[in-house]
Amino acid sequence: MSANIAEIAFQSTQINGMNVHILPTGKFKTTTIVTMIEQPLSEETVTKTALLAMVMKRASARFPETKQLRAHLDFLYGAIFDVDVTKKGERQILQIYMEVPNEKYLSQGESLLEQAIEFVGDMLARPRVENGAFVEKYVAQEKETLRKRIESLIDDKMKYANQRVTEEMCKGEPFALLVQGKVKDLPGISGQDLYRHFTELTTKNPIHMFVVGDVDQKTVEQAIAKHIPLNRSQAESLNIDQTAKNEHKENEVIDRLEVNQAKLNIGCRTHITYKDDDYPALLVYNGVLGGFPHSKLFVNVREKQSLAYYAVSRLESHKGIMMIMSGIDVNNYQKAVEIIKQQMESMRKGEITDEEMSQTRATLSNQFRELLDSARGMIEFTFNGLISGRKRQLDELLKGIETATIEDLKKVAEKVAIDTIYLLRDKKGEA
Repeated sequence: MSANIAEIAFQSTQINGMNVHILPTGKFKTTTIVTMIEQPLSEETVTKTALLAMVMKRASARFPETKQLRAHLDFLYGAIFDVDVTKKGERQILQIYMEVPNEKYLSQGESLLEQAIEFVGDMLARPRVENGAFVEKYVAQEKETLRKRIESLIDDKMKYANQRVTEEMCKGEPFALLVQGKVKDLPGISGQDLYRHFTELTTKNPIHMFVVGDVDQKTVEQAIAKHIPLNRSQAESLNIDQTAKNEHKENEVIDRLEVNQAKLNIGCRTHITYKDDDYPALLVYNGVLGGFPHSKLFVNVREKQSLAYYAVSRLESHKGIMMIMSGIDVNNYQKAVEIIKQQMESMRKGEITDEEMSQTRATLSNQFRELLDSARGMIEFTFNGLISGRKRQLDELLKGIETATIEDLKKVAEKVAIDTIYLLRDKKGEA
């Protein structure tokens, strides 16, 4: 068991001002390369960064047309490649993902690893630029694609409700921003603005590059040094304090749209984040309350009372937020809120069975052990430790989950406070 767990032990070094983390392991038949560029989530840059991710994957200096770039990925035995943005607490992360087969499993035996690193280098150091700007045709096309993506959020009512409760709950905090940005910002972004932003990100912002696979550490380091010659003498580190309101006034927000099923989302402040000592107890708390099919919300709101089509709770560990999400018949709104609050109250009182505890521990433990079967999972786990300022060991986290008591969960429950109750309902009926 612990022999397995020791495997999430990246060898870290600095190359060309980037933080490079390499994990040689014979577990996988592919090599995964993930590059994360951090920046503060902010009104000024959120849309630019989301657009940049889309423009970057269209072309590079070596492959000036998208079809050439795609053809090269096919040539690399169908390599998987993507550039995207995610949100972790009040950070926006620009992520370059690359996965190639390990050459050991190919008859040719050519250096796919080096070619993959060179390709990532194209994205970071050799973009396609004309007169100090990204190519306008790609910028214009991707603006349109991004506009549609942002506007289509309303078609996915579950995601839409989640974004709306986040906006209401975190007004005035960067976390309220949608990671894809805002439609109103798009017309003002030119190819030149975007290239300036790209240069700023790649020269000054923290970059973490992860490589996982059956690789030789020295070979990887040499290829990165050679193919990703970034000038990062001005690189800075980010200090981001997660903004958090402390007043505990419950806020109720009701939106009306054409919906068949109402969405009831309740945003709670947990006042506990990934780096805190009681984080493992928070994981167990969330698991008992609403993380799994055996949880209180699922059993009491959905199964026993038939008040919801689904009822779950999810954590945002860097921001210290817990979201309770459910789909209900609008006539059951008050009753559903009441029963959800009852479940939270029973957590506060420690009305938790041994079976709830043991099922939750076992399910969480399985989830975390599954990280070891996925290169992305191991990268994600390690990156969470790096940006939170607390590099957790997996066995330490599992031990924390295993030893969390009902008393510990009661302490967590004392800190959890409802901030915003949000209902997305139909347009019929009175207000």
